Amino acid sequence: MTSTTTARARRAGIAAFVGTTIEWYDFYVYATAAALVFGPLFFPSGDPLAQTAAAFATFAVAFLVRPLGGIIFGHIGDKLGRRVSLVITLLLMGVSTVLVGCLPTYAAIGFMAPVLLILLRALQGLAVGGEWGGAVLMSVEHAPAGKKTFYGGFTQLGNPAGALLASGIFAIMSRFGDDFIMNGGWRIPFLLSIVLVGVGFWVRYRVEESPVFEQKVEGRKQTMPLAFALRVNWKPILLGIGLLPISTGGYYLATTFATAYATGEPISMSPQLILDAMTIASFIEFVVTLPVAWLGDKWGRKNIMYIGLVTSVLTFVPFMLVLPGKIEPVIFLLASLVRIAMSATYAPIAAILAQMFRPQARYTSIALSYGVGAAIWAGFSPWFATMLIAWTGSIWSVIAMFVGMALLAGLCTWLAPQHSDEAPVTDSFTPRTDTTAARTV
Repeated sequence: MTSTTTARARRAGIAAFVGTTIEWYDFYVYATAAALVFGPLFFPSGDPLAQTAAAFATFAVAFLVRPLGGIIFGHIGDKLGRRVSLVITLLLMGVSTVLVGCLPTYAAIGFMAPVLLILLRALQGLAVGGEWGGAVLMSVEHAPAGKKTFYGGFTQLGNPAGALLASGIFAIMSRFGDDFIMNGGWRIPFLLSIVLVGVGFWVRYRVEESPVFEQKVEGRKQTMPLAFALRVNWKPILLGIGLLPISTGGYYLATTFATAYATGEPISMSPQLILDAMTIASFIEFVVTLPVAWLGDKWGRKNIMYIGLVTSVLTFVPFMLVLPGKIEPVIFLLASLVRIAMSATYAPIAAILAQMFRPQARYTSIALSYGVGAAIWAGFSPWFATMLIAWTGSIWSVIAMFVGMALLAGLCTWLAPQHSDEAPVTDSFTPRTDTTAARTV
């Protein structure tokens, strides 16, 4: 690998990290607020469980529109380039998040408050639907063979970094008391997004276009990216959806749902305690993500995924079971262990999904896989887990759901094809071969 190639790969990785950190910060700020304050502020009810379920329903809205965001920005990314699409998604996410921080509550404007909240959450979902796939492709497509999992890990690093920032600022605010957060303090993390977006725009705008797009997609005869994706890539798209239950849904069970479960009845844990635990866990996940991605290139990205799925189950179960006891050192330890385990299901996902598709319509295909998968697994997992607790009265129902999700992810990982960006341009549909259409004169 030449020094120029290394420099481009490094710049693309850093830009992917900065951009996804900001996007996930915005996303997790909403998730944390949904668990802690949005229920009583935007969905007033005499039943705390109903408030939480309603808040999580708005949380799910963003996941429902993510496939649409993937189609819109995937089309832009496959036709005009990954870089153009990513600049737009960053600005859309930032504006939506800042406007959430400006919203009046139900007490001020009545039913229009939750309506506007849902609308802005949907815009967040559109942005994330196009963001993740493009950031993955910029980092993975700039990377040389043998280092794609590592550079793809820069994109994944943005998730714990964003979660760290989001849970960290709420943890700081919790020290001023619940009244401070409920009486306007919750707006501060949303309004701060405008600063982060400015930084991210500057970093992202300076990165070169993906070499795979320049060499194997740009200027070549293409059908509509969505039509090509659904006609040619439908099998790997379905497998990609099946890869994601723990990487997306399991993650929200161990964070957003766990926060609401711990602070709600009958556990009634101090919000400060669980937020501190989540903040430390996010930092530890941030530290281990790139080393785990590096191991993916050494041991095989699928092997790392298998290890992550098994250890996620082995750590999630005791984490859920110890929360009612409120034993602080154990809660802190298990919250961190769960995130370490899940980093092994999340760090290699960027490279696995990117290499499941041919360069043509790759942005649309990966965005559809991730968008639909996130809508199914992440969008509804906290809500469905809350309902399972209400129906069964037992955390074991949530644990059983988690185990089933891990088994499905393992099967789809085993079946997932992996293509090569270094293969010559051909018209073959053979797996592991670049099948971009030949240039037409």
